[in-house]
Amino acid sequence: MSVFKKSMKEIATFIRNSIKLIDDKEVEGMLKVLIEAYRTTDKRKILVMGAGRSGLIGRAFAMRLMHLGYNAFVLGDTIVPRIGKEDIVIAISGSGRTKLIITAAEAAKAVGATLIALTTYPDSPLGKLADVVVRIPGRTKIAKEEDYFARQILGIHEPLAPLGTLFEDTCMVFLDALIVELMHRLGKREEEIRLRHANIEI
Repeated sequence: MSVFKKSMKEIATFIRNSIKLIDDKEVEGMLKVLIEAYRTTDKRKILVMGAGRSGLIGRAFAMRLMHLGYNAFVLGDTIVPRIGKEDIVIAISGSGRTKLIITAAEAAKAVGATLIALTTYPDSPLGKLADVVVRIPGRTKIAKEEDYFARQILGIHEPLAPLGTLFEDTCMVFLDALIVELMHRLGKREEEIRLRHANIEI
């Protein structure tokens, strides 16, 4: 159990320390886009995307956006509508180099959508494409094999917090906190969110 407890402490400490490293101006940039979108929610759509675990975190964030009243979708779902210049695409990639996400981000930019990138590497291909970048601390070094799917196939792991664990966990906490900030700025109460929560569940 010593490794288990050491790993939990390492992850929790990393997330706590990351609070100091996340740039307030970058967060404000993302909030500005999301708040403006809320005021025109009937027209604007938000598409969230990420590969692997980043995609699962994105899905959780999209769910909370929907609870707040946004038209939120997740890339890969069958109900994703057409995206255009009025819309917002939020891309999550620790390395900022995942090929699937880069391709989708390029498509979003091609139609004039606003692209928000959450990545550890602002100078990555994804970061350079984005209109708004929020640097989320993660691994201090990109693996030799940078593409997510290639790393999975090769079975590349790291001790205590393997692969993108630190980025993914930090990103999840960041996005949950962002939802609370949006609730505060939009004047939303938990009771209102509950009204949009699913009432037919498996």
